[in-house]
Amino acid sequence: MPELPEVETIRRDLTPRIVGRTVVEAWVSPDAPRLVQSETPESFCRRLAGRAVEELDRRGKYLLLRLDGGLTWIVHLRMTGGLIHLPAGRHDLPPPKADGTRNDCPDERYLRARFRLDDGGELCYVDLRKLGTMWLVADESSVVGKLGPEPLGEAFDPQEMRRLLAKRSAPVKSVLMDQHAVAGIGNIYADESLFEAGIRPTKAARRLSRVAAERLHWAIRKVLVEALADRGSSFRDYVDAEGEQGMYQLRVKVFRRTGEPCYVCGTAIKRIKVGGRSTHYCPKCQR
Repeated sequence: MPELPEVETIRRDLTPRIVGRTVVEAWVSPDAPRLVQSETPESFCRRLAGRAVEELDRRGKYLLLRLDGGLTWIVHLRMTGGLIHLPAGRHDLPPPKADGTRNDCPDERYLRARFRLDDGGELCYVDLRKLGTMWLVADESSVVGKLGPEPLGEAFDPQEMRRLLAKRSAPVKSVLMDQHAVAGIGNIYADESLFEAGIRPTKAARRLSRVAAERLHWAIRKVLVEALADRGSSFRDYVDAEGEQGMYQLRVKVFRRTGEPCYVCGTAIKRIKVGGRSTHYCPKCQR
């Protein structure tokens, strides 16, 4: 978390709010020493200030804020990061404190960075576990160049799905979560897609039949589209760019439903480990 639906929801929320805006001032908390990659936080803030956001894109789980001057500001939220927009009207409270934090910023205890915009609005980066990362690069491929195809993109067709699976002996769940194979799918949507396709997560990827591979391709796209419509899943930390929770967690069929009856056959949902990750499936529906 966040996975493709959550990051795409944030991208869609932020686009009308920040595209065309200029970063007037940037601040990174000294309590987040690993947030900025490849340079010091001071250098990052200095280079970012004065740059206008020309485009906001997404690649897998990464947000790509393309700036004037040919730079791209890349944000990876990882497990507990959130990028929340505060409009100018929210800033009638006291000014920032000496350490740079503000009383009006969501989850101030976990505020790791703040970016003031030229319209008076702000972007607040909050992160409970401090695992998120940011880059400011001239060549975005240096960060996202090795990602696999976008599962909702035109290039990711049934033939591409079969090609990816045919050369891998790893469990199919592990292949789906490999960002070099397919970009943007994590634990939640891998489990849900495999259930939708009726495929056991431990099955070797290359052993899937043509029909099963095509069924999985359909299931991945179905699950992701439904999750996007529900603005993502909020099992714990995820909120959108306005600080609101997603709703797809209310629709999951197997994820985090250990011991509960399958909605299709009534069999108890099982939980195992695949590739070190908790994995949920129905022993009867997924063979």
